[in-house]
Amino acid sequence: MHDAEDLVQETMLRAWRARASYDEARASLRTWLYRIATNACLSALSSRSRRPLPTGLVGPSDDPAAPLSPGHEVPWLQPFPTGAAAGGPDDPVARLVARGRLRLALIAAMQLLPARQRAILILRDTLDWPAAQVADALGTSVAAVNSGLQRARARLGTAGVVEDELSEPADPSRRAVLDRYVAAFERADLDTLAALLADDVVMEMPPMLNWYLGAAHYRDFLARVFRLRGTDWQVLPTAANGQPAFAAYLRDGAGYRPHSLQVLTVAGGRVRHNVVFADTDLFGPFGLPDRLDPR
Repeated sequence: MHDAEDLVQETMLRAWRARASYDEARASLRTWLYRIATNACLSALSSRSRRPLPTGLVGPSDDPAAPLSPGHEVPWLQPFPTGAAAGGPDDPVARLVARGRLRLALIAAMQLLPARQRAILILRDTLDWPAAQVADALGTSVAAVNSGLQRARARLGTAGVVEDELSEPADPSRRAVLDRYVAAFERADLDTLAALLADDVVMEMPPMLNWYLGAAHYRDFLARVFRLRGTDWQVLPTAANGQPAFAAYLRDGAGYRPHSLQVLTVAGGRVRHNVVFADTDLFGPFGLPDRLDPR
């Protein structure tokens, strides 16, 4: 999220400096700005490390009772508040959300692509640019664009990004799973939570390197959290990267303080993935209160 803000500023600065070179007979202002933004992003990617999730760095942890291992030196992938992307149907970020192109799993996988392949994929598959327009923006040929797009799609396929997990869980059955999960979390009801988990569910918690694979480890870790942190919680629904999410608040004296932002993936009637962001500084950008009163 902070990278994006920095690059918007860099794009505006580059556009201002190059304003005398803009020729409306050659390209619309929108296309011209996209070209500048794309090149700014490519320049940034050449000097920055990818932003991973723990599952992209280490293997799963076998012991949910083991001490957590912080990875504060890692530039972790951060959630993006869907509400901040609100716009009309022609807004590019709104289109990214609608097509599932902001999903955490997809963004993590896309970072495995070379920078130019990533740019081609976004411009062609998400923004629906013609190959010729992409070629012009990137200073390459149409054949190179088509070849890069084919390779990018193939690479994402091998990364295990599941299309079913990239669609918004708006149907009643998926919504019911999410509602039951949230209600059970507020009650610290381990049995109900465990019943809603897929057998191969994943829980990861940046900035911690530990992550857990399987319903048994997931349940055991939640039991540890409730034992150490308490069983009195409040939850506020939100959305991140076009996915359902919730902010968890923990009882603290006369009220509730922020604990974590949890981004869920639901498929096949079960929770398949939970990315738990323990950085409570994220609550502000999501428009979430810094404290809740008792109900």
